[in-house]
Amino acid sequence: MTLYERHTGRALDRPVLVVALDGWVDAGLGADGAITALLSAEPTELVATFDGEALIDQRARRPVVHISHGVNEGLTWPVIQLRVGTDRTGADVCYLVGPEPDFRWPTFVASVVALARELGVRMVVGLGAFPAPAPHTRPVRLAATAPPESAELVARVGIVQGEIDVPSGVWGALEIAFGEAGIPAVGLWARVPHYVSGMAFPSASAALLDGLAALGELSLDSTELHTAADASLQQVDDLIAKSAEHTSMVRQLERSVDAAEGNPLDVGTLPTGDELAAELERYLRDERSDGGAADDA
Repeated sequence: MTLYERHTGRALDRPVLVVALDGWVDAGLGADGAITALLSAEPTELVATFDGEALIDQRARRPVVHISHGVNEGLTWPVIQLRVGTDRTGADVCYLVGPEPDFRWPTFVASVVALARELGVRMVVGLGAFPAPAPHTRPVRLAATAPPESAELVARVGIVQGEIDVPSGVWGALEIAFGEAGIPAVGLWARVPHYVSGMAFPSASAALLDGLAALGELSLDSTELHTAADASLQQVDDLIAKSAEHTSMVRQLERSVDAAEGNPLDVGTLPTGDELAAELERYLRDERSDGGAADDA
């Protein structure tokens, strides 16, 4: 059983598939900022839509109603789409975007893998961001996850030593399925300073875009994101400077990161698996609390 409808049958030339579904861990809106920049850079064409009625809980992800002078003029339903565009050299790039499914994950995953095979996808890259004990005064560093079949892609980003158990988004299931299907797949995760994880942090988006370009051998323009990042960092600097406690915290984080020079992910020094898990759980708990309050309102 497949859950998608094709809208174009044109042949693609070994595209990279970028996965950025809403609803899971995205500290600092890192993945959201990156995929927004990608979709606005070049025109895209709709390739396929997925069955929202089968996959999405409309009470959790309500449609938006447009009311004009008391007249209900229609609903905009949440939808999962696969779109295709190109990079600056004309290379095909596909984008799986929309809300993370609420239901039928195994069927959804099988459908995405089948669609990727149809399109001749050569690599799949997932985008995400998580809160970490890292200072905003240092470049955002990426962590990577991949199935065993794509372990070499993790090594190209940086290997995180040790083991950690955390709740998974649908990307975790997609990673495994792509590996079993023989399609190279890697998840790129931006490490966002925990104290700015609740606000837009363009530095994370820029790092993800640059990482995608490097791994996928794509020509992508991250200039606007880097410009936005510079302005954002200045704002954070100004806020931190108003608090001696916050300034001291940042200095301590800087010392910890600098002590791990030569280790691209600060592995073994900052953070530990337990620290990451605790920070992630706090972030998810805060996200659920905010979401619940919004629904109740």
